[in-house]
Amino acid sequence: MALQIFPDISKKTTVSDGTSYAYIRIPAANATKPTFLLLHGFPSSSYDWRRIVPKLKEDGYGIIAPDLLGYGDSDKPEEVEAYAIKRMADHVAEIVQIEGLSLSRVIGVGHDWGSGLLSATALAHREIFSGLVFLAVGYTPPGPFDIDQINAITEKALGYPANGYMKFFVEDTAASVIGANLASFTSLVYPTVPEVWKTDMGPLGAAKKWITSGKVTPPPPWLSQEELDTHTRILQKGGYTGPLNWYKAAARGINQEFVSKFTTDESKSLDIPSLLVTATYDCACPPQFQKPRTEQYLRKSRTEQLDCGHWIPLEKADETILLLEEFSNGI
Repeated sequence: MALQIFPDISKKTTVSDGTSYAYIRIPAANATKPTFLLLHGFPSSSYDWRRIVPKLKEDGYGIIAPDLLGYGDSDKPEEVEAYAIKRMADHVAEIVQIEGLSLSRVIGVGHDWGSGLLSATALAHREIFSGLVFLAVGYTPPGPFDIDQINAITEKALGYPANGYMKFFVEDTAASVIGANLASFTSLVYPTVPEVWKTDMGPLGAAKKWITSGKVTPPPPWLSQEELDTHTRILQKGGYTGPLNWYKAAARGINQEFVSKFTTDESKSLDIPSLLVTATYDCACPPQFQKPRTEQYLRKSRTEQLDCGHWIPLEKADETILLLEEFSNGI
């Protein structure tokens, strides 16, 4: 929702295949400051960076924070094929080029699905980046996206399947079910306490049951009702077909052509300095699954952990800013 919420610092551009993106754009104060490329997750928009952008701007950093495909003021194609991860990675790289940024002066920052997109963009366009930061979700190497396997692995390790909600998200009727129960869906996405995801989102069938029951709980203490209402209004623009297509594209093998090019651990690895920030109480993306994978493929990585739930840029904004600036200064 870049143009609507941040009109003074946002713009819109069209990439070479005709897809239009809206994004926050703040030039760096001088040549010594890199630009942070902020990639949000599901279900979100550039609005998720509202607590991060002002301080980074004040400290002279450049910023590009798009409404990613399917969100906010960017295009929202309905066909699943449009959400191929390589296609969206190429879009992100082209936006960076349109903005005239010199090579290796960009620090990519991804949260949730934004981490997956950052992973693909770094593999396909590694020359862009001087650093990579992954929030909540670590580096995602190319590979199969098998929801049943993911849930079986997490259930064995954790005692509950962490991603049962994905089975609902890839159903053909999921967007209309969510659209008819927005308040309930939003209260599950932003639960009063993070442990709700362990009991009411991870187990198979639990998320759909919560949403269709009409259950609504108070927002967490770090999120105001006004912010929640703004979030809901942003996602109502265009609905949930586009956002859910990120899951469907992965689950239906749309990314296979790109994924199949990476056949060895060496091909999936990156030497770019990287930072992983995990969330202690993230019941959907537990730290113990993020750190080993990131350390295996990112040869110059380190990990920090914050005592919060999944929504690190919102719940721990000050700490996130400190980590971003410290990481930038250390590259």
